[in-house]
Amino acid sequence: MQLRGVYAPLVTPFDEREEIDFEVLKRLIDFVLANGVVGLIPGGTTGEVYALSDAERLALFRFVKDYAGGRATLIAGINAGATRDVVRFAQTAETLGYDGLMAAVPPYSRPSQRELLAHFKTVAAATALPIVLYNFPWRAGSEIGYDILDGLVEQANVVGIKEASSDLSRLIAMHLRYGDRFQISCGSDDQALDYFLWGSTSWIGGGASCAPRQHVAVLDAALAGDFTAARARMEKLLPLLQVMEAGHYTQKVKAGCVLQGIPVGPARRPLLPLTPEYQAAFAEVFKAAIE
Repeated sequence: MQLRGVYAPLVTPFDEREEIDFEVLKRLIDFVLANGVVGLIPGGTTGEVYALSDAERLALFRFVKDYAGGRATLIAGINAGATRDVVRFAQTAETLGYDGLMAAVPPYSRPSQRELLAHFKTVAAATALPIVLYNFPWRAGSEIGYDILDGLVEQANVVGIKEASSDLSRLIAMHLRYGDRFQISCGSDDQALDYFLWGSTSWIGGGASCAPRQHVAVLDAALAGDFTAARARMEKLLPLLQVMEAGHYTQKVKAGCVLQGIPVGPARRPLLPLTPEYQAAFAEVFKAAIE
């Protein structure tokens, strides 16, 4: 699998009963694909996977495959608290015909590096699909360290990593340490231009659900080697990315979708909607970024 382009970890639309709204999900998928997104990731953090039942997650996998298969690269978010469940989601996605998988650090248990390496090796051995790791230590509580990556070098179907540590020194060190062995996808949205300068060719950004054209514009310019244009486009988008990274990320992505005319509904509780004051301030930044 070659990671090239913008991939959208899809928000999960909910109706007034907090049930998944598949009709709105159709609109969201059509919107992001029409604006240049090349890949879709259901079951990610921005999709509130932590608040979904197993049945809901599998329904999302099936729906996205049926509706968007053939129009985009499909990567299933397979994270769960137990290795056996991650394996089960991986094998289900493979059976459904997904193109790849995204595997993050299991939540809450804070596994050691030795335990994480064993976890990822078990998952990789259970599927033939390409796997993109997801390093987000702020949320997971544990980092995918170099010992883990060293231990996965020979695991051919571990193809890359979404790096969301916000540590540029780590990005550079990984490029120098592994060369082309692992594709490094931007997961630290406000540092995207730095990633592209260091050779990354993909951006897996939750904000691509609500501002896909703007994400694509930055990456396309960088891939064309026009970093003057990429910088100008990033400068326009950056205030929005910084506001989103400052907190309430999922609520803001969903608020952005609503501002784009796609009624994805609020986040599922315990997350609450933005306050009216916060919503107004966010809307001002959002409109400036997409105009």
